[in-house]
Amino acid sequence: MAPTRHDTMRRALRREVAGTIGLLADEEDFAAMRRYRTFTFDDHETYLQQVEALLRTLAAQGRHTAVVLFDPEEYEEYCAEAGLNPDTPDSRTRFTAELASGGPTVPYEGQPLTDLLPDLVDEAVRKATWEYATMALARSGTCATCGEDIGRAAFARASQLITRAVDTSAPGTRHLVCSVPAENQTLLAALHIEIDADGGARLDDTEVLEFATVLAVGVATRRAAGMVLRTSAEGARDRVQGWRMHEGSFRPLTAAEVFDAYCTDAITGELISPESGVDYCAAFALEDETPEGGHTH
Repeated sequence: MAPTRHDTMRRALRREVAGTIGLLADEEDFAAMRRYRTFTFDDHETYLQQVEALLRTLAAQGRHTAVVLFDPEEYEEYCAEAGLNPDTPDSRTRFTAELASGGPTVPYEGQPLTDLLPDLVDEAVRKATWEYATMALARSGTCATCGEDIGRAAFARASQLITRAVDTSAPGTRHLVCSVPAENQTLLAALHIEIDADGGARLDDTEVLEFATVLAVGVATRRAAGMVLRTSAEGARDRVQGWRMHEGSFRPLTAAEVFDAYCTDAITGELISPESGVDYCAAFALEDETPEGGHTH
């Protein structure tokens, strides 16, 4: 029997419905879900193969699908709070929908799952880092000396530091990385900027916000935060410079200090061969010994 006009319209609408798949990225999370009777997969590798096959099928149908990390512990807490039975596909679907509305997702665009997974994990780490940094700034309180909001002042100062570090007078790329020691972890953020021939900067506003927030935690806490700048330009050698928080100010590193930081394995402490075509340079001063405002927090 020939399809009716209603069938045709429904198929057309189906192609315009966006979907989300909650992905169990590692074997530990997969094993945690196997305690549920309605979760029918036996091994993680087969599960990933089936997820990738489903993504390809949906893409072939013209469907847009995003992927989000599925955390079994968060799922259990969600079901307990919502009064849901966790051992049902419907509960897993509702949880995935909640994740899609506020969590980091990566669109499937035909890439292999082995390429998509690292991007998805990176997005989740970025979001968790930004949330932690935001909460840390919110809890920093006010300065006992001047009554100024420490978090707000630290963010403003971090923004100034970024502007001073990124010289836009010459075309090329600027790649900034900062690290800030925190409780039981190290906060990391990266910012990539393209400078055109007219001095115009192309950058991601979200990256700027995340980077400034993480850097502001270092400013507010006065911990041993660090920042590294890599400058690249056509026809020239890359230049690497760095700064470290010292007594409330970001002190420029010498060329030897930058070389040591780049050419030493952070885990083993062993020396690493320097990159070819890269100059490790003394950094310029980002600020006076006493930051603007005449005091530090």
